[in-house]
Amino acid sequence: MEYKVEELIESISKTHTFPNNEIIFLNTSDIEKGYVLHRNYSETKSLPGQAKKSIQKGDILYSEIRPKNERYAYIDFECENYVVSTKLMVLRNKKPKTLNTRFFYLYITSRTITNTLQNLAESRSGTFPQITFSEVKKLQIKLPNLTVQNKIVKTIESINQKIVTNQKIIANLEELSQTLFKRWFVDFEFPDENGNPYKSSGGEMIDSELGIIPKLWNIKRLSDICIVTDGTHDSPKQTTEGYPLVTSKHLNKFDIDFSTTKLISKEDFTSINQRSKVEKNDILLSMIGTIGKLHFVNSNSINYAIKNVGLIKTSQIDYSTYIYNYINSQNTIDYIQQRTSGSTQQYISLKNLRSIPIISPTSNILKTYIDRNNNFFEKINQKIKENVKLIELRNTLLPKLMSGELEIPDDIEVNEDELSI
Repeated sequence: MEYKVEELIESISKTHTFPNNEIIFLNTSDIEKGYVLHRNYSETKSLPGQAKKSIQKGDILYSEIRPKNERYAYIDFECENYVVSTKLMVLRNKKPKTLNTRFFYLYITSRTITNTLQNLAESRSGTFPQITFSEVKKLQIKLPNLTVQNKIVKTIESINQKIVTNQKIIANLEELSQTLFKRWFVDFEFPDENGNPYKSSGGEMIDSELGIIPKLWNIKRLSDICIVTDGTHDSPKQTTEGYPLVTSKHLNKFDIDFSTTKLISKEDFTSINQRSKVEKNDILLSMIGTIGKLHFVNSNSINYAIKNVGLIKTSQIDYSTYIYNYINSQNTIDYIQQRTSGSTQQYISLKNLRSIPIISPTSNILKTYIDRNNNFFEKINQKIKENVKLIELRNTLLPKLMSGELEIPDDIEVNEDELSI
């Protein structure tokens, strides 16, 4: 049966009285891809002017600004003391006997609906795309019976849970990699010739511009080790078809968010890549705005160009993961932050990027470390590939299940363990 959203969902716009002074305020920036990223605490009841809406467990938060930015979340925790921004729609189920709220969450966050709402927002204001509940309530949603809704939710959430599990494994593997790096190249407790921790076992140390380091080690500049360049500084004409143009805001550690990238022509793509062609095992670094965001390129197929992004060509050396962990270490992060410039928008120059000092260990220590560390990165890459396939599976299944094109047999039980790829 088909319904208008306004028959099933209401938009909440009021604030209740809080029982104590610990109030938690959520803005649009605190919500991303189904997650509440962090919580802002206010010790008094003096809240920002845009803090107008209370929420409760089971509500859906959905940003009014740029729907394609995926700032939405299903509230599955107790939230008595929470208040949210006026720019977040608070969507609440009016008919729980007809509609599974999580089914509606899958609907409102699907690519089809976010694209529809984005187009509506852009038609209203191209420079500041925004929607309100006035647009959402007019949407049509096809509802199977509640039993079928529950099965669809269980199927899709089983896939989502496997994705989340893989993300946690990736985070744990990266932490192990960073821990090994710190022990060997910050604390200098790599194994000596007898297998004992070098520094604490009396290993000989020498002075350097970065402090004391093991004997026979030295200091190099990043540009001594590999080519360091950056992407275009121009603004190629946007096209409706073509190649993504990746900027700093699209970078994540092991993936790139292509949902908001602009497309450029093949001619511009080719021209940019003559200067800054990205290849597997290269490192990308954000140089403008939020400086120092890193991305380790783990894909064999690169079909994008970069703009205002540092390109560290570690694909041409055998120890790219060492350089990645070195740049990702706190000492290097501090070094970069101390050399930023700009009053209205922070940036780091290519000259300063090239001059990053790198501790260069002996070849046998470096090789032993790389053999161990690459194992972490190989497992990370495996989980990333699994998640890519799971996301494709989810995005293919969801519209077909919701439209009724595919049905889940009554005797099928969804088992998360069977979703491994």
